[in-house]
Amino acid sequence: MQLASVAALAENRVIGREGEVPWPHIEADVRQYRERVADAPVILGRRTFDSMRDDLPGSRQIVVSRSVDSVDVPTAVVASGVEEAVELARDIAVGRGRGSSIEADPVAAEADPVAADPDAPPEPSLDPGGADPAEFVYVLGGGAIYDLFQPHLDRMFLSHVDGAYEGDTAYPAWDDDEWAVVAETDYDRFTLREWVRRDGEP
Repeated sequence: MQLASVAALAENRVIGREGEVPWPHIEADVRQYRERVADAPVILGRRTFDSMRDDLPGSRQIVVSRSVDSVDVPTAVVASGVEEAVELARDIAVGRGRGSSIEADPVAAEADPVAADPDAPPEPSLDPGGADPAEFVYVLGGGAIYDLFQPHLDRMFLSHVDGAYEGDTAYPAWDDDEWAVVAETDYDRFTLREWVRRDGEP
């Protein structure tokens, strides 16, 4: 299993302010993010999950929460902490590698199709080199969840937004000596970088 975070962050690592991103909407970033996680299981905190209920990302959702035992969404399961979430993610990833997901539900939400933008730059490959896309599980936040899972990550898919912004939530700092950029795509107002842990082990 490859555990990877997906986030958009400003030059000062700010990712949010009062539950929203602090910069004007960037459609190209939303598009690439949704396409990346559409067919994969995702890990997210309960507040982030609740904020996305009308359009949940991913094929399965692992909700990290100590205050609830279950949620009323058939594609979602609850984990009480990092270890349980990683165990659930590994089970789901193994099932996907065999061509079916653990406890798959026929009503799993599909990503909305998005019309191609002729003015957008070429889309980066969503199949990371050297890794089977079926093995990927994505961590989607919020801030406390990124902090908890950062030591366990194999990769980071980060949209580096131009400029610094004020906010109340930041992406955790990382040591550049421990991470390497293996892919980079420039967009209007942000640069998408794929980071891989240098030693290959979280």
